[in-house]
Amino acid sequence: MNDPCVTFITHMSTVDVLPLRLKRSLVQLGTGINVARRRRRLTAQMLAERAGVTRQTFQRVEKGDPTVAIGTYLMVMFILGLDTRGLERAAEPHADEVGSTLQIAELPRTVRPKRKPQPK
Repeated sequence: MNDPCVTFITHMSTVDVLPLRLKRSLVQLGTGINVARRRRRLTAQMLAERAGVTRQTFQRVEKGDPTVAIGTYLMVMFILGLDTRGLERAAEPHADEVGSTLQIAELPRTVRPKRKPQPK
């Protein structure tokens, strides 16, 4: 496969392609996790052990690193007792405005009843 586009994309990291708004959201999440941990008087090592990750990985969570698995973020939030309920609602079918718009655009302009077969 010598397609330059494919080669370019495979060599980019997640950090390079993540929109700035999402990077900021992850940094904000990491900051919130850091504050929650310190409020509970837990060390980074203690929380890392409870989450089943290394201290280095946990430090990346607190920095909002987008290369850390989403499951790690969720586990840390669960351990800290932080609310994760909004996450599953984000992908609910009725909340998908773009999908609804696309579906409406494909609706027929007129609807006619099906013809009954004519006797021969």
